[in-house]
Amino acid sequence: MLRLWLRPADLTRIRFADRLHPAGTVLLASQALRQQPVAAALPALARRVATAAPVLRPLHHLLPSQGFVPDFMTPWEGLGSIEEGLDAIRSTPAKRVRAEVSAAYADVTVSAARRRFAAADPQVLDTLVIAMRSYFDQVLAPDWPALQRTHRLFVGEAASRYALAGADGVLTGLHRAIRWRAPVLEVDTWQNGELRLGGHGLLLVPSPFAGPRPRVLVAPDRPALIVYPVEPPAGLDSRPSSSAALAGLFGRTRSVVLIHAAGPGRHTTSTIARQAGISVSSSSEHLSALRAAGLIASRREGGAIVHRATTLGRDLVSRHDE
Repeated sequence: MLRLWLRPADLTRIRFADRLHPAGTVLLASQALRQQPVAAALPALARRVATAAPVLRPLHHLLPSQGFVPDFMTPWEGLGSIEEGLDAIRSTPAKRVRAEVSAAYADVTVSAARRRFAAADPQVLDTLVIAMRSYFDQVLAPDWPALQRTHRLFVGEAASRYALAGADGVLTGLHRAIRWRAPVLEVDTWQNGELRLGGHGLLLVPSPFAGPRPRVLVAPDRPALIVYPVEPPAGLDSRPSSSAALAGLFGRTRSVVLIHAAGPGRHTTSTIARQAGISVSSSSEHLSALRAAGLIASRREGGAIVHRATTLGRDLVSRHDE
């Protein structure tokens, strides 16, 4: 049990992440889908993991299947895309890698690869990052839009509770493993102890891959991060998504870009990058290829380039979504 003592300033700084962290979600999902109840509840995702098992093996071997993981593997930076998150992981100082991996391996069987990881071997870290990229592309990318939509729904529901009942209403309605007894927030997590927060508040993240217990990350001069379990999005695993069906034509990431461009709203290179969990440069590259194929039309509006799927592009998406 972790007891967080909140100051009045912390209560005024409670907020939700505006979107899911791609690299952080990879880490959570890689643990969650190794648990039989989760795999049974999400069989399509579990099948993707099994299909991609050879390239995912370094991730599954180097990180524990449940419980405590090194904090640097869930970086604060990199919210914009999977590339940004992986770059933040790569840039972790070796001293921190050694300390946090050694702590995470306290109850894990030693192997040559794990020993090299605990020694901050850059080649092992690169291998891990490549596996994380593959995990995002092959397991999460087909359902990434659904995961993001559901995240926004949870944030909207929390905003309604705040409007009706203030901070008390938000903190008492998060999860059964989180209890608010002002001024203490009790979290039944993998850690034990008491922490007095410094007035930077809380950053709350609902996740279907959080696991059986909430996760807590406290860092100096940062809000306390709490990732707590929620139900998977409705229909997440019910049938192949459009991106999965289109992936055979021109790859998962490009299919996700096309699907977003075919959806409602105003789509710029940056907004599509955020929705697809890729970098702006990668978004631009995929949009250029789709435009050359006649599936995307682009025009300048002020200082931005706005993209929209053509009739052919929308027809392609809708046919694969039937």
